Amino acid sequence: MTTDERIKNAATSVCKAIFPNTTNHYDTLFGGQALGWMDEVAFIVATRFCRKDVVTVSMDRTDFKKPIPAGTIVQMVGSIVKVGRTSMQVQVEMFVEEMFSDHRESAILGTFTLVAIDEKRRPIPVRD
Repeated sequence: MTTDERIKNAATSVCKAIFPNTTNHYDTLFGGQALGWMDEVAFIVATRFCRKDVVTVSMDRTDFKKPIPAGTIVQMVGSIVKVGRTSMQVQVEMFVEEMFSDHRESAILGTFTLVAIDEKRRPIPVRD
């Protein structure tokens, strides 16, 4: 399989409902919860790309563009944006949509770097 085919096949989308147990005192999604979910999506994307053990080494930049209120749905869309020798850069965008309308917009955008590792947790090439 070519690198472009692997990138295409690694793309991942995950949806979640925003319930009160995931919100802060403003009744919007807690930022730490959003980052955790986005990191999980980045992990899935990177794993699907290289089919090796991976770890997150950095969260390069995350822009919180819009608050995400309780009672909405979020969709996280992750994709590979750069492949290095041992690392992959994954962009994850979180969209917020109202439950009872078609209104949907981008709320958070983040970039994560993950590295493939061996059994001794040393970096290894992402491609054989």
